[in-house]
Amino acid sequence: QVRVEQSGGGSVQAGGSLNLSCTASGYAYRSYCMGWFRQAPGKEREGVAVIDSDGSIWYGDSVKGRFTISKDNAKSTIFLVMNNLKPEDTAIYYCAAADWATVVTGKLYWDMKRGKTNWGQGTQVTVSS
Repeated sequence: QVRVEQSGGGSVQAGGSLNLSCTASGYAYRSYCMGWFRQAPGKEREGVAVIDSDGSIWYGDSVKGRFTISKDNAKSTIFLVMNNLKPEDTAIYYCAAADWATVVTGKLYWDMKRGKTNWGQGTQVTVSS
């Protein structure tokens, strides 16, 4: 059984920084994608940053240049460093893992309708102005 456990987040003023981490366990192989999605009140869930098993990375347009995703393969753990946070970054952030998703030539292929995505419990990130 796959488990996805995340930690981090919190509250910060605009311009500040926060970190998130997430560990996936239970996959038989290491060839799976992990990433971060977020959902603000009244808005649809959107992708934030994703890293594939080969290290390929995708960022959402709104976070490029401010957020950095990285991975410790040995620990099946990903990290998200969020710098220069803005009030519009306020949302619940979810870690996700899927062994059928992928990042190829900078494009993210992660269609929730095509396969199972394993989700973390979510963590609140609040940025005040």
